[in-house]
Amino acid sequence: MEDRIKTQHPQGKQGVNIEKNKYEQVKEAILEVLDGKSLTHKELTDEVSELLRGSFDGSIAWYTETVKLDLEARRLIERDTSLSPARYRISVVA
Repeated sequence: MEDRIKTQHPQGKQGVNIEKNKYEQVKEAILEVLDGKSLTHKELTDEVSELLRGSFDGSIAWYTETVKLDLEARRLIERDTSLSPARYRISVVA
């Protein structure tokens, strides 16, 4: 049986159980594409898709959204809503 992780949601909604290896693969990709920059939702999804294309089994867009929400809930990334459209970046530790 695969190791699984229960994701969190920044608004306290129910998370989902996903395979830990897929979670880690998408998490690493998200953090890599956000390193030193901020991206819109579309840019983030597009860049993660480009990075994982051909090496990921499953819907890259769905996993990107699921893991992105989890990383927001864990405060590893943040959504800047002062901009339009909102942009995502790695959280600034105070």
